[in-house]
Amino acid sequence: MQGLSRRIRAAVNSGRESVGSRYVAGTAMGGDAEFPVDVLAERAAWDYLREQGAPVAVYTESEGLRTIGSRPRHVLVIDPIDGTRGAAADLEMACVSIAAARFTESPTIGDIEYAVLQELKTGNWLYADVHGSGIETGGFRTPVPRLSATEDLERMFWSLEFNGHPAHLMLGAYGHLVDASANRGGVYVFNSASFSISRIITGQMDAYVDIGNRLLRDRPETESEFRRVGHGSILHLFPYDIAASVFLAERAGVTITDAYGGSLRDTLLLDIGPANQRSCIAACTAKLHAALIESIRW
Repeated sequence: MQGLSRRIRAAVNSGRESVGSRYVAGTAMGGDAEFPVDVLAERAAWDYLREQGAPVAVYTESEGLRTIGSRPRHVLVIDPIDGTRGAAADLEMACVSIAAARFTESPTIGDIEYAVLQELKTGNWLYADVHGSGIETGGFRTPVPRLSATEDLERMFWSLEFNGHPAHLMLGAYGHLVDASANRGGVYVFNSASFSISRIITGQMDAYVDIGNRLLRDRPETESEFRRVGHGSILHLFPYDIAASVFLAERAGVTITDAYGGSLRDTLLLDIGPANQRSCIAACTAKLHAALIESIRW
């Protein structure tokens, strides 16, 4: 998995300029915009796994489920670039995300046995598996995990999501929290769930909020608005967006749930339909997590 992550990173960093990364090349299976760097990263992932030759099932953002060899025991759930827009602009907020679970008919996040995140810009990485209790890291200047102790909503550094999320609905729900924290804390839009969640692990952020899917579930009449900004699709958290980062966050001590406060472990890994898309609230402390759920205007 780490070799695969390195291959994807090398391909993106060496080929970004040649493919004209800042224009849309198509649409991924889930309906999200696909950029040329996405195509480059997808190809690098598949080529590497074919070269290795090990029997494995592979699920990627653009291609869905494919298999190499016969009778694979594991499925790799890969988002070759989680944070495509950051990668296209050569910014830091983009990760290779890979999770591995036993290949069954309906594997879930709770079935994950191995996970790795690697930052495309820096090469820093986070890894964990079911055989150890913590996580391994590489490249960071300070020890990781390094969770902050923030409990105050006004002082939190947090990231939120707008891609596929109508801005007026989002601001109606948490605009008052943006107002409260933008000066004494910090508010960021990274457009990458993996990067956002991993920043809590590194101690750079206190919280991450993506509530679109709860708003849609609570108020089905908003579906037309979500489809409007998603150009016809529902674009909430897909399993491949969060599979590796949820596994890593739980082992790092992050409080991470859906926007109702429920576990994300029952999320199906191979289903990207709207009914299996998720919301997420993650925080460095249980108190901050509870305060976020209580304070958002559902």
